[in-house]
Amino acid sequence: MHLKKVIRHIVVLILIINFSCNNSKELIKKDKGFTFLNHSENILDYTVSPNNAFDKTGLMFSDQGAWFAYSFPDTTSNYGGFSGPFLMTEQNGIWSSANLSQLVLKNVVWKSVKTTSYASHLEQVFKSDYLELTQQLVFSSGHTAIIKSTITNIGKETIDISMHWKNQPILAESLKFISTKNEVLIKSSKSNAIGHFIFPTGTSIKNTDTTYSTAAENISLKPNQSKEINISQTFIFPEYSWEDEKEALGTISFDSVLNTRKNEKESQISALTNNLKPKFKDSIYENVLAKTHLTLQNNWRVAAGKLKHEGLFPSYHYEWFHGFWSWDSWKHAVGLSYYNTDLAKNQMKAMFDFQSEDGFVVDCVYRDTTIENHNYRDTKPPLSVWAVVKIFKKDSDIEFVKEMYPKLKRYHNWWYNKRDHDKDGLCEYGSTDGTLIAAKWESGMDNAIRFDDSKILKNEVGAYSLDQESVDLNAYLYAEKLYLAQLAEAIQENHDMKMFKEDAEILKIRIQNQFYDPEDGWFYDTNLEGNNFIKGEGSEGWTALWANAATQEQAEAVKNRMMNAKKFFIKVPFQTMSADHPKFDPMNGYWRGPNWLDQAYFGVKGLRNYGFNSEADNATVKILEGAEGILGKGKSIRENYHPITGEGLNAQNFSWSAAHIIMLLSDS
Repeated sequence: MHLKKVIRHIVVLILIINFSCNNSKELIKKDKGFTFLNHSENILDYTVSPNNAFDKTGLMFSDQGAWFAYSFPDTTSNYGGFSGPFLMTEQNGIWSSANLSQLVLKNVVWKSVKTTSYASHLEQVFKSDYLELTQQLVFSSGHTAIIKSTITNIGKETIDISMHWKNQPILAESLKFISTKNEVLIKSSKSNAIGHFIFPTGTSIKNTDTTYSTAAENISLKPNQSKEINISQTFIFPEYSWEDEKEALGTISFDSVLNTRKNEKESQISALTNNLKPKFKDSIYENVLAKTHLTLQNNWRVAAGKLKHEGLFPSYHYEWFHGFWSWDSWKHAVGLSYYNTDLAKNQMKAMFDFQSEDGFVVDCVYRDTTIENHNYRDTKPPLSVWAVVKIFKKDSDIEFVKEMYPKLKRYHNWWYNKRDHDKDGLCEYGSTDGTLIAAKWESGMDNAIRFDDSKILKNEVGAYSLDQESVDLNAYLYAEKLYLAQLAEAIQENHDMKMFKEDAEILKIRIQNQFYDPEDGWFYDTNLEGNNFIKGEGSEGWTALWANAATQEQAEAVKNRMMNAKKFFIKVPFQTMSADHPKFDPMNGYWRGPNWLDQAYFGVKGLRNYGFNSEADNATVKILEGAEGILGKGKSIRENYHPITGEGLNAQNFSWSAAHIIMLLSDS
């Protein structure tokens, strides 16, 4: 018996040692110098093998504002390259190829594949009985991705290998391939962006109009010997210099670029994590912040075409979101301010590049207006000053404030000049073309029930209002006055500072008196005369709390309704309308029930403004746990969520949802 116990202990000890060694190997694979970067490991699932040019079944990885992105092939038959790239340089996003640069090793049978993604790069490892192929992809700029392939002999004998590159074409009729020396050019009939695909010197290339391949190259590897091969893929618009980009590529190494990206992402995710509220300092929420960071990164685009500054798409994944929207931009900028104020500032400038002389800011703009025209039919709710103040608090860039202040002031005044039908100091949503649909769009809450019976009224040529005064619009304008006062003080515009503070006090009383129904304990829109509420509890009801425009007593009543489990405190709290309303229909109503995380954030922040911090904390946890795929790895952050089931709805990889998760979790 004693001998059996000894043997059993020895076996257990061996197992423990073996387990420890295996774990040590795993730890070695993680770079110990990149603690925060490791939160992004496989946080999104980029596995997809597109079967047609317009396939949107999976997610794509992008960086540095590039207008193209990549994924991992989902089968070992596609070994030796990355899916794509997915080109946002033309149409509303197409796959250039199933695998534009497949590295083929003749007669090698791969037994396993492991894919790993980080915010900094993609990596995949293929293994056969005697070979290992490691491939890493990193963006060196907003125009170029570099792919490093390392072939290693893991066997015990010297092996000879025949290798070549080939394309796996799918239907992309607009693309034409042209080879010159060790380069493949890719031109498009639908875009002025040119693809430049650089192979190692001496590579022999043959092509047709629709594809290419390279001649075979033979290499010999001794046991444990490796061969490294770098290629680059560039997609560049004519406003940038390909010659400069090519020269830069000739002076950098893959490893230095990768290390730069790792350090960059480490710093950014660290900045986000350091802003976590004490209650949320946990790896679960640190991982969530890594997901928000990567969501925004994947939607980042450099300036091109009609877009004069870099910024973020709402979602690259949805074909009609390949542009910049105004109130999306304000929200993106606030989220970005926590870790990248330069990009946040450019996101703001991108929309004000299109400001009219009278102060109007366009609703949305696009790189290529032959695909989609800018929308001048309406603007969006006034949250731009809020965004600039948030950025200024992060980096104290007074020159940015000086640049933006007169533009922000003109935009603020535009509302009173063009959207106050009865000139009573309370504004309405409206349109420039006199259409009711554009006026509803201007609210950002397109088909909310409060607009079901709205009518359009003419103010003057090119300026129309709805026949109702909206509580959220005037709450935003109240907040803007106070934020403008802060900026005016920063640049010593003391007259403006005093004026905006005085105007804000007057407006606050108007909001408290006109839009609040003491019987219901809720804020509603009203008719123009202000003597009839437009009933139906919606998320606009707590914007007065977000803006700090309510009394404490009013806030208490609104809070009680928000925390009611039959109304707003359901699985994913603080959705766009009360769950007990007969028109509540999340699956068939874009703004008639789904939970939009911007509105949920306004609700949580409104609670905090009035000291209801425990309720705000509970709601935050419930939102993040209830909304499908926010916590955990793999699934993307969605445009909105079903508030009862938690199902993610509409667009994937949605920027303002990610931005508002950052705000929900952050300390300021």
